Amino acid sequence: MFERYTSDDRVLVSEAFVQDEIEHNLIHMISTFEDSLKIKSGDDQLIFTQSKGYNPWLWVSRDLEPEQRQLRIENLVQHVRDTAFPGITAEPNTARLFAESFCKGKEKSFHTHMMLVSYHCPVVIKPEKVNGYLLQAHEEHSAVIAEFMAGFSEDAFGMPATPQNFLSMAKEAARSGHLYLWIVNDTPVSMAKIAHLSVRCGRINEVYTPRAHRKQGYASATVAEICEMLLQENITPMLYADAKNPDSNKVYQSIGFVEKGMMTEIKFD
Repeated sequence: MFERYTSDDRVLVSEAFVQDEIEHNLIHMISTFEDSLKIKSGDDQLIFTQSKGYNPWLWVSRDLEPEQRQLRIENLVQHVRDTAFPGITAEPNTARLFAESFCKGKEKSFHTHMMLVSYHCPVVIKPEKVNGYLLQAHEEHSAVIAEFMAGFSEDAFGMPATPQNFLSMAKEAARSGHLYLWIVNDTPVSMAKIAHLSVRCGRINEVYTPRAHRKQGYASATVAEICEMLLQENITPMLYADAKNPDSNKVYQSIGFVEKGMMTEIKFD
């Protein structure tokens, strides 16, 4: 029933998956990693993929009836039962069904760690009267990118971070050509990154503005300009936002992002 798949497998371009790929977009990136676990059902109605050390991502076709979905998930759990996972990320009901089945008999419990809202931007709405311009980052910007990355990490995870620890990552991001800075008076004041490009979607993340430059529309302008670039290439901009962060959700909605669906990140105890 289950088999390995590759990053160019037909399941990733199947009609069933494509209708859900905004919510499950990270599956595209994980599937490109050579050492990732990549499992699908023989009928292309299920994908289960994991980058080592992280939550697996699970997609089950909406075309399956509820009983079929539950049976398919239970069969998957039996297939991977001897493998340790830190949790599961999937559409809320799918994640719960997997967690209940996987933890049953293992003396494990689980809890919801995060709810993610998936968004796509069919039409971009540029904010008005925002000073500055978008610039593709270069390696010369590595120091400030490292500072921004440390600030983003501290905001996201609540732990103080040192820019020096992010310097190599900042250089790599600058060399990728996918990280952008918003510049005001020759000073970078905000950043955002195209984290991954698939055939149809461009996923944006690491949107960050230092506290001293917030409430000026810089993050909105940065993301809006990136969205316009992607749309001009017939690529749909998408991103994930923490459901518990109303400010960021409002910002994305104000520039044209439309909610596509929820994803649940569950952790096993």
